[in-house]
Amino acid sequence: MSLFEDQVAAAIAPHGFFAINKPLWVARAPGRLDVMGGNVDYTGGMVLQGLLREAVWVAVQPRTDDAIRILNPGAEQFGWEPYLELRIDDLRTPEGLRLFCGQIEGSDWGCYILGALYFLKEFYGCAGGMDLFISSDLPPNKGVSSSAALEVATLKAASAAWGVSLDGIVLATAGQWVENIIVGAACGIMDQAAIVLGVENHLIPMLCQPCQPSPPVMLPADLQFWGIDSMVPRSTTGAPYETARAAAFIGYKLICQREGIDVIPTKMSGIPRWTDSRWHGYLSNLTPSEFRSKYESVLPELLSGREFLECAGEHVDPFTKVDPDRSYPVRAAVRYATEENLRVQMIRTLFESADRTRSNNSSQLIGEILYQSHVAYRECGLGSEACDELVSCALDAGFIGAKMTGGGAGGVVAILGSSGDQDAIHSVARKYAAGLDAMPHIFEGSSGGVDAFGIRTFELRIARGIL
Repeated sequence: MSLFEDQVAAAIAPHGFFAINKPLWVARAPGRLDVMGGNVDYTGGMVLQGLLREAVWVAVQPRTDDAIRILNPGAEQFGWEPYLELRIDDLRTPEGLRLFCGQIEGSDWGCYILGALYFLKEFYGCAGGMDLFISSDLPPNKGVSSSAALEVATLKAASAAWGVSLDGIVLATAGQWVENIIVGAACGIMDQAAIVLGVENHLIPMLCQPCQPSPPVMLPADLQFWGIDSMVPRSTTGAPYETARAAAFIGYKLICQREGIDVIPTKMSGIPRWTDSRWHGYLSNLTPSEFRSKYESVLPELLSGREFLECAGEHVDPFTKVDPDRSYPVRAAVRYATEENLRVQMIRTLFESADRTRSNNSSQLIGEILYQSHVAYRECGLGSEACDELVSCALDAGFIGAKMTGGGAGGVVAILGSSGDQDAIHSVARKYAAGLDAMPHIFEGSSGGVDAFGIRTFELRIARGIL
């Protein structure tokens, strides 16, 4: 066996979960670091994503009966249920899967796995029982896409075991479908695509219309991104994220209404959305100059859900609802959708030319753009005092730039510095943690994506002393 197989077998064997001398299929999905573009994936903007060293591993083994058994030993450290069991025929409807997980306390994580199996059953005709084992050093609820990593790793491993080849954008779209349709999370495709397509020590630019990746951008050898956990959990099913997302679609509908442009429903790769004849359903196609000159002054700074529904009718985002009693930051959300798209393009250009032309001025410009993005989160209602403090700690320590990541309202702060700043990044974490009960997790290092890892197959064998 290879070193990889020995390591995986050592993690699996103590649980006596799999049959020996029968093949296992193993997939690995790393977390992602949102360098730029969080919250413009659903408005069709460009994003710039990196990958983390921490990852989720899924090992699967088909069964001769129709049982689905899932063992996630690491769930116990979070007080979650570590074991789930049902039948393949129980995967009937998305509602049924959510109900099954909702009835067992601490089993919400199971929706991502069962949703992946449901997808394969529904769209590829996969059938039969399967055992699935989950191992992870990627912490959940930190804004580094642990849920996307779990669903994508499950899709990759289970599809291979069932004789189906899933990779690239098809795999990423399947992951988004699971999260949108089964879990009910209002995410775009940014997380799944980065996790599938990413390259070690590179950033991947993607135009989310719906998913148009560009060649990866290698970071200059003397620069590095780190992530530090603010220790404030966040989620794409949280109220701040859903409010900001709904506000963007409210603003989009109001602009189309002002221009007399019809917004109509359509489906792309099975994921529903709305479109129009001018911006094609993507608010980020509206340029910052056009927004500033034509729409900023006429869009409301705040608008209640009730006022919107009365004046504009149907909400055009399939994955959020408009609460009549909630106020939505419409102007800021539209501004963010247009200006963040431009900021990402500027950062990408600066990094692509960095080895040839970077100077102190360009480093300062990169830092300023990162901070602009951070401030724009706050304007959309996605701010976090903890993240503000962590950003300030990093900038005071002399790092080039820092910003909130992902859906905002907590989670991880991305920090850009010189590649030799390991000691300094740990000093920032200690300063931030002063007076707190725990040290924050530091994300340092990169790895390749799901497709780069591929599928590994091997068997557990008593003869090698593994069991």
